[in-house]
Amino acid sequence: MGTEETETPQQQQQRRPAARHRARRRPAAPRIGSLELLVVGMVLLLAGRQWLAGWFTAPAVQAWATVFVAICVQAVPFLVLGTVLSAAITALVPAGFLQRALPKRAVLAVPAAGLAGAVLPGCECASVPVADGLIARGVAPAAALAFLLSAPAINPVVLTATAVAFPGHPEMVLARFAASLGTAVVVGWLWARFGRPEWLRPSAWRERSADEGRWTAFRGAFAHEFLHASGFLVIGGITAATLNVVVPRQWLGGVAQVPGVSLLVLALLAVVLAVCSEADAFVAASLSAFPLAARLAFMVVGPMVDVKLVAMQAGTFGWKFAWRFSATTFTVAVAASALAGWWLA
Repeated sequence: MGTEETETPQQQQQRRPAARHRARRRPAAPRIGSLELLVVGMVLLLAGRQWLAGWFTAPAVQAWATVFVAICVQAVPFLVLGTVLSAAITALVPAGFLQRALPKRAVLAVPAAGLAGAVLPGCECASVPVADGLIARGVAPAAALAFLLSAPAINPVVLTATAVAFPGHPEMVLARFAASLGTAVVVGWLWARFGRPEWLRPSAWRERSADEGRWTAFRGAFAHEFLHASGFLVIGGITAATLNVVVPRQWLGGVAQVPGVSLLVLALLAVVLAVCSEADAFVAASLSAFPLAARLAFMVVGPMVDVKLVAMQAGTFGWKFAWRFSATTFTVAVAASALAGWWLA
C-alpha cells in the first residue's frame, strides 16, 4: 500500500508544500567569473599566436608594450607595500585611535587629522570605509573627511614613490605634500563651516566579528585592496602608453604648452583614469610632454577625486554628499596645484 494511502489528509497537506519547496531548490547554474575569462583569453591567445605574431612585432605595438611594462614594473613594489601596510592597519589598529588622538574642536581637529594621513598609509579604496567608521564612532565629520583626503595622498609610500618616479626633482615631493595637505585641510574647514548634517548619510559601521582572527582580516583586506589597486594600475598604464603612442605628438605638445589648459586636462584625466595613489606618480612621470605643474595636478586630484571614489562615496554617504564633496574637492585641488605649480616654475 502506498505512503499517500496510509497518511491522513492533514499529513498529506503538510507534506506537499515541503515537496514543492524541495523541487524549487535546484542546483544553481554555474557562473562565469574573472578566472574563467582569464583562462579562456589565454587559450585564445595561445591558439592564435601564429596569426597575431606579425601584429605584435609592429614598431608601434612594441613601443606601447615597452611603456606599459615600464610603468607597471616600477609601480608594483610600491603598490604591494602600500596594500600590505593598509591591510595591517585595517586588521590591527583600533577604530577609536584617531578619535582619542584628535582635538575636540573641529578647527584644530581638521589639520590634525590631515597630518595623521602622513603616518597612516592606505589607498583611496580604503579611505571611504575608514572615514565612515570614524564618523560612526563620534569623530567630527570635517576631521574624518580631511583624513579621507590626506591618507591616500601624503602617506610615506606615496611620497617615496613620487621621489622615485621623478628623480632629480625633489621639489615635486614637497609640492605634492603641500598641495595635497592644503586641499584636505581647506575642504575639511569648508565642510565644518558650510556642511549640513542632512547631506551626510553615514552607514552603520560594523565591528570585525569576534571569531575572525587578525590574520584572516589582514588577508581579506590585502586581497581586496591589491586586486582593486592593481586593476586600476593596469588601466592607467594602458591609457598612458596609448597616449604616448597613439596621440599625435603635435597635438599633445600643443595642449601641453598651454599652462592653464594642460593643468586642467591632466586634472580631468586623473578623475577618469582612477589610478591608485601608490602608482599614479609613475603614470604622471610618463606624461613627459606636460609641464611639472600639470603632472602635479594629476597626482593631487587623482587620490581625492575620481570616478571610483565618487561611486564609493555615493554608496556610503549618499549622492547629496558625493557630488557636493567631489566638486568642492576638485576645485580646491586644482587651485592648490596651480599655486604649487607656480612655485615649481
